[in-house]
Amino acid sequence: ACGGEGGSASSSAPAQSANASGSLIERINNKGTITVGTEGTYAPFTYHDKDGKLTGYDVEVTRAVADKLGVKVEFKETQWDSMMAGLKAGRFDVVANQVGLTSPERQATFDKSEPYSWSGAVLVARNDSNIKSIDDIKGVKTAQSLTSNYGEKAKAAGAELVPVDGLAQSLTLIEQKRADATLNDELAVLDYLKKNPNAGVKIVWSAPADEKVGSGLIVNKGNDEVVAKFSTAINELKADGTLKKLGEQFFGKDISVK
Repeated sequence: ACGGEGGSASSSAPAQSANASGSLIERINNKGTITVGTEGTYAPFTYHDKDGKLTGYDVEVTRAVADKLGVKVEFKETQWDSMMAGLKAGRFDVVANQVGLTSPERQATFDKSEPYSWSGAVLVARNDSNIKSIDDIKGVKTAQSLTSNYGEKAKAAGAELVPVDGLAQSLTLIEQKRADATLNDELAVLDYLKKNPNAGVKIVWSAPADEKVGSGLIVNKGNDEVVAKFSTAINELKADGTLKKLGEQFFGKDISVK
């Protein structure tokens, strides 16, 4: 799962259950209101625009799903560190925050809808680079955060690691020719390239589809009917082009397909 940095929030106060007015499936079937936990500080997935409106890819996908189901949606902004605990405690019904649900612990507690976004590793190099795949970075200066899984992947490929704090610094070093490449998350790179179209770098290699992780709407276990309804709505949004349009709006590319 992805998420912002934010510190842990205290949860010592009694949680007010999101399900106080009936079960989640009952409220969906009765065209009621569902509550959704999200950060609101994690652009371009969930953030506030210049006018203060909550928006972002995950937010707008959730609104589109709610429209398909005929329900109202109420977003509850919370720090990443306390988000999944808040879902488990019933402070909201759903989490929409780029959660891949990859750990066994989370899979035992939560369920995920059909993914509305997919991401994996990509390799970025200068526009004039001869680097074409991950096999080409052996012995090559590759800018990486040393504590990330992408840094480990670059090291395993034999790259000469240039330590950095994050993606923006990696791409700056590549532009300055102080590094030649970087491995990082596809969605983060697409976001950067959309905001910096003249950066002088490009994606030269992408992880195969079977290595990509999908993010979806997350609910507590025991909500199989809800998951099915969410998944049906997401598939309809794929079919009618809504997800493609939202992907292009926020990333310059349809990210709902592998």
